[in-house]
Amino acid sequence: MKFYISADIEGVTGICNWNETEKGTGDYREYANQMTLEVKAACDAIIKAFPEEKVEILVKDAHDSARNIDPRKLPDIVKLYRGWSGDPRLMMDGLDETFDGVIYIGYHSNGFSGNNPLSHTLSTDINYIKINGDYASEFLINAYTASLYNVPSIFVSGDMGLCEDAMGIIPTIDTVPVNQGIGAASISINPDMAIELIEKNVMESVKNIQNKKLLAMPEYFEVEICYKKHTTAYRKSFYPGCELIDSNTIKFQSENYYEVLRAFMFIA
Repeated sequence: MKFYISADIEGVTGICNWNETEKGTGDYREYANQMTLEVKAACDAIIKAFPEEKVEILVKDAHDSARNIDPRKLPDIVKLYRGWSGDPRLMMDGLDETFDGVIYIGYHSNGFSGNNPLSHTLSTDINYIKINGDYASEFLINAYTASLYNVPSIFVSGDMGLCEDAMGIIPTIDTVPVNQGIGAASISINPDMAIELIEKNVMESVKNIQNKKLLAMPEYFEVEICYKKHTTAYRKSFYPGCELIDSNTIKFQSENYYEVLRAFMFIA
């Protein structure tokens, strides 16, 4: 069995301030450690679920510098993908058709949501991203990437709003909500309990892998990005295929989702 884990930090247990997410600031080390332990819980669950089988796990550190997870705390069979190669798959770099399922740890609500004090989509310079008229989270963008390679998205942990959205678009996905955002604050469960719940629910999820479904891929993608600054929208509108639709918003359309991912490299 072969699994891919994409890990972010703005949806790990207890987090509520940007200083907790950035290397060298505030309480970053505490939350980078929580991110590591939540990823480890998912890895441990996979290994325990298949004691008689060869298991492969690739973890993508997908937050900011992509150098947050402590590899010494992960099981020895796990491969950790650190840094950014420049591949358009971004937070899903390294994923291909050989994986059996994708697990998302520490994910957060979209940039136009009030469900997490750190809500954003790809960049804090963006007000929102819409795909085919729906506000897009990084989870939605990455779940489409998983479906592009025919790999089901089977589990996500993060804030309550994100987990509810995930269940709305992929009914077979398992979730563990660890935080609930309220304005600039968050209410969270106990961090140790979160680790226990992630391990328990990931184990159930991977054992039921045969029942997991792909996020359906639309035949056509219309992407709308609204930036905080009109000057950014004007500059980004010159990417091939983009159109400025108002002072702060551009539109990009394609039948090929990989082209959407390629566009995000330059316009998001």
